[in-house]
Amino acid sequence: MSETAKLLADPNLTRRQKAAQEANRLARAAERERNRDTRRKIITGGLLIEWAERDQRAADFLKEVLARISREHDHKPFEGWTVPGPEVS
Repeated sequence: MSETAKLLADPNLTRRQKAAQEANRLARAAERERNRDTRRKIITGGLLIEWAERDQRAADFLKEVLARISREHDHKPFEGWTVPGPEVS
């Protein structure tokens, strides 16, 4: 039996309590998904930076991506930061 079905079957809960618990369950599920999405973005960014450190094409790609940032507050974390590139001997 699903969590929602268990809530609906509990005779001790009022309709409002059941609705509140279901809304809370949905909010927790949405928060878990947002957290997973954030983690994916962080991991993807880290992989791209590591790739740029080894491959000039990746470094150029990363520079191009960063040049497309349109919102001012998104630029701030990159102020003073230089895109890494492969060591040139």
